Amino acid sequence: MQKMYLECNHCDAKSVSFLSACTSDEADVVSAAKSCSHYKKGQAIFYEDNMPLGIYCISKGAIKLTRSNKDGKEQIIRFAREGEFLGYRALIADEPLVATATCIEDVICCFIPKNVFMDLLEKNSQINKQMLKSLCHDLGLADERIQSLAQKSVRERLAETLLFLHKTFHVDNAADNSLIAVTLPREDIANIVGTATETVIRLLSEFRADKLIDMEGKKIRIINFSSLEKISHASV
Repeated sequence: MQKMYLECNHCDAKSVSFLSACTSDEADVVSAAKSCSHYKKGQAIFYEDNMPLGIYCISKGAIKLTRSNKDGKEQIIRFAREGEFLGYRALIADEPLVATATCIEDVICCFIPKNVFMDLLEKNSQINKQMLKSLCHDLGLADERIQSLAQKSVRERLAETLLFLHKTFHVDNAADNSLIAVTLPREDIANIVGTATETVIRLLSEFRADKLIDMEGKKIRIINFSSLEKISHASV
């Protein structure tokens, strides 16, 4: 982890984070109180079961949020990218963090102390609404995840996961917009799907043979979106 400084007004994530609702005076308070760090791929930003001391706003890069069972096996809860903020649910609820945040690529992340964030919540109704909206969105995603695990086959869940990963990690205006622009170990993909790594490897080979996807090293390119959507039972 390397400390650095990033001005909120010059941050690419400002327009899509709750900071966009700050007044100029509030933004100055945040800028004066926050600390920014550059994390390398594989580094953890925070750990589950620790009490949150503030929130984290991602300026650049991608993070996976995982929980561990009693045997130490990780379960990927979700991913977070530029403009998203982490740790706010536990902070507002005054509860321990329920997940560990690990960088899946190099990340620039800013930490905003608890007292500053809670003061913003109390005084700025727009930020309050954004937090409520984010909480409701996360709850909706959790409900969809539970339904998928309960009702869909492994093949359907893998197709759904590939479409989700493309939506989350594709690069707008890229020369090849069909590529999932992140390299995830097959174990992580199996973790998301909720099955064994060997099963994911076999099904990916089947999808490739059926010309639904192609491989570029460890990265995956989606060739036939409509067929994957039909397999996943996703709405078009």
